[in-house]
Amino acid sequence: MPPPADAALLLIDVQRAIDDPSWGRRNGPAAEANIARLLDAWRARGAPIVHVRHVSREPRSTFRPGQPGVEWKPEGTPKGGEPVITKHTPSAFADTSLMQELRDRGIDALVVVGFITNNSVETTARVAATLGYRVWVVDDATATFDRVDRAGRAWSADEVHALSLSNLDGEYATIVATDELL
Repeated sequence: MPPPADAALLLIDVQRAIDDPSWGRRNGPAAEANIARLLDAWRARGAPIVHVRHVSREPRSTFRPGQPGVEWKPEGTPKGGEPVITKHTPSAFADTSLMQELRDRGIDALVVVGFITNNSVETTARVAATLGYRVWVVDDATATFDRVDRAGRAWSADEVHALSLSNLDGEYATIVATDELL
């Protein structure tokens, strides 16, 4: 089932912080281009758009204030009138005005794009679904990084991404591709 025409495009952490080499190898090399395509389509239709920016309180975070990582990536830079929600945790709903923003605009469906799939994207999608929103996550407009688990096993970014989306699919969100939405 496709999202309704009035679903909000929710851009999560489309910021320069994810370009820092400390994150390691990433998947989804076309994620930014797909985010830009979706953002252009939402703007052309006059459909709702909400940007979420992470500003970390962790001293070593690439998202901390005063660092270049807090700046928007060009593909997801807000334009005048598009709301910007600042978060300090992986959830875009925790201690933010996001839910009120969505309520005020009568939005009950979200199309989620951005970074990092198994962190802020997955957390926000889960919370949104738990709060009663209908959620779509765009597979090729999200991305993550290689991870090593507690046992020392290395997981590729593609594997982490696929598992995170599998965790969401069905119960919390519908997983779609950019071309399906356009």
